[in-house]
Amino acid sequence: MSKVIIIGANHGGTAATRTLLANYPNDEVVVYDKNSNISFLGCGMALWIGNQISKPDGLFYASKEEFEKQGAKVHMEAEVHNIDFDNKKVFVRLKDGTEIEDNYDKLILGTGSLPIVPNIPGKDLENVQQVKLFQNAQEVIEKLQHPEIKNVVVVGAGYIGVELAEAFERHHKNVTMVDIADTCLPAYYDKPFTDLMKKNLSDHGINLEFNQAVKEIKGTNGKVSSVVTDKKEIEADMVILSIGFRPNNALGKDKLELFKNGSYLVNKKQETSVKDVYAIGDCATVYDNSIDNTNYIALATNAVRSGIVAAHNAGGTELESIGVQGSNGINIYDLKMVSTGITVSKAEKLGLDVEYTDFEDTQKPGFIETTNPEVKIRIVYDKKTRVVLGAQMASEYDMSMGIHMFSLAIQEKVTIERLALLDIFFLPHFNQPYNYITMAALSAK
Repeated sequence: MSKVIIIGANHGGTAATRTLLANYPNDEVVVYDKNSNISFLGCGMALWIGNQISKPDGLFYASKEEFEKQGAKVHMEAEVHNIDFDNKKVFVRLKDGTEIEDNYDKLILGTGSLPIVPNIPGKDLENVQQVKLFQNAQEVIEKLQHPEIKNVVVVGAGYIGVELAEAFERHHKNVTMVDIADTCLPAYYDKPFTDLMKKNLSDHGINLEFNQAVKEIKGTNGKVSSVVTDKKEIEADMVILSIGFRPNNALGKDKLELFKNGSYLVNKKQETSVKDVYAIGDCATVYDNSIDNTNYIALATNAVRSGIVAAHNAGGTELESIGVQGSNGINIYDLKMVSTGITVSKAEKLGLDVEYTDFEDTQKPGFIETTNPEVKIRIVYDKKTRVVLGAQMASEYDMSMGIHMFSLAIQEKVTIERLALLDIFFLPHFNQPYNYITMAALSAK
C-alpha cells in the first residue's frame, strides 16, 4: 500500500484522483487544493458570463464529497506552501491558519497555471479583472449588472479574450479588444483563418485595436476609466486582462528540472527529475507529436490525460503517454474553428520546411436545398517526408469531429498521399463524394 498525495484538484488532479480510487483501492489518496471547489470547467466560463447557459452548476464534474465517499481524504482551502522532496514531506496551511505536515510515498503535482499580469500602471484599479477561477467569473457577472459598466476593454486576443469579447457584447456592452499582435488567435491559426475571426468579431460590433501595446490603465476615484495604448486612449468601465498564463511552479522550481518556460519537465510517464514525484496539467510539459519533441500546451484535455497517466504510474502500473497534437477549437457566434498540430506560421518559427494545401467547398452537394455552409480547410505537411503535421478548419457548419481524424493522422505519421486515398463515405445528407478533405489532400503539391 502506498500513500499518494495530489496537490491541485482541477482537471489533472481530478483525473488522477479518480484513476487512483477506481484502480488502486488499497492506496491511500490524499488531496490538497487551496481553492474552495474542484474541477471547474473554465472553458465554459464565457458561456455563463454571456448568458448562453443559465447557471454554472454543470461546469463542475466532481466534488469533495464524491471523492470522500470513495475513500479519499480531501482538504479544500488548504495551501501547500512548501515541500521537502528529500524527506517526502509536504507542509500545509489550512483555512483557519493551522499548519500541518504530511508524508507521502508518491507525489502528484497538479498546481496548474497562473494568469500573466504585466506590471502596468493602474492594474490594481477597481474593475480591472482577471477571469480564470469560478470566483473570477462570479465577480464579473455581478458587476455586469451595474448600469455604469458600459465600456469593456479586453486585453489579449487569445481564446479566452475572444470568447469573453463575445460574452460582453451579448450583454450589449461596447466591447474593445486590444492586442500587441496584428490579429487574434495567432497561436492556433494562420492568417486566412484569423482574418475570418477578425471579420466575425467586427461584424458583431466588437472594436478591434491590434498592433497596440497597453501602456497604462487610468482611473477616477479608484475605478478604471480608460486604457492607454501606444497609439490611443480607450474609454473603459471594466478591463479584462486575458494576456495568457504561466505554469505555477512555485513549489518545485528550486528542486525539479524545468522546461524553458518554467514548467516542470516530465517524461512520458509524467515523472519529474525527482523520483516518485509526478507533474500533470498546466504546470508540466507534454510530448508534442507534431514536432516530435517536448513542448508546453496548456489545455484541459491534456491535463486529464496526463492525470490518468501519472495516477497509473504512481499506483504501480507502468504507462506512457502517446503524446498530443494540441487539438483545440472555438465557437464564436456562428463561426466554428478547430485546429490541431502546427500552423504554417509556427513551422516557419521552428525552422521546419513545410507545404500546405487549402480547399474550400460546401459541406454537402450543391443540389441540397437546405442550409449548406462553406467549409474552409488547410492541411500542413512536411515538404520532404510528406507527413501531415497540422490542420485547420472553419465553417458555420459543425465539422469539428473532422479534426480528430487529423489529430490521429499526425500521431500516426500519415502522409498527405495516404490521406488523399482515405476511405471517407458519401451520403448527400452528410457530405460530398469529392469532399473537402479528399480534395485538399489531392491538390497537395
